[in-house]
Amino acid sequence: MNDLYETGISEARWWTYDIPGNTGWIIWLICTWKCLAQGISLFSALALLPAVLMVLGVAEIISERIAKLDRILPRKRLLRGFGALTAAGIIGVPVSVTGICLKANGNLPLWMLGGAALCGLFAGLIYQGFRKKEA
Repeated sequence: MNDLYETGISEARWWTYDIPGNTGWIIWLICTWKCLAQGISLFSALALLPAVLMVLGVAEIISERIAKLDRILPRKRLLRGFGALTAAGIIGVPVSVTGICLKANGNLPLWMLGGAALCGLFAGLIYQGFRKKEA
């Protein structure tokens, strides 16, 4: 039940994935904030789900780093951190496409599509790098 997962990703590859992934969730959160500042709409309400998942994922990853758990994580922490960021990116893509189709908030949905893709792809690559640690 308390399975541990370990990553074999090199430090260079970690940073290669981490920087664009961070860029993605930052873009999403800034654009969501700007959408909400322009008023509550269907699109801005939909954008909140990936935003909440991103905030939860980032908070979990920060708490992992504080606890010095960067490379070996319990399954729950792995899912709450990189799993949440990956899911947020995956959910963010159709939400962004919805905003583009609705012509909501100018170019923000286009930026959000890029942010969701970056976040989902690179968090997913880090997530996929974890393997169950043998006892």
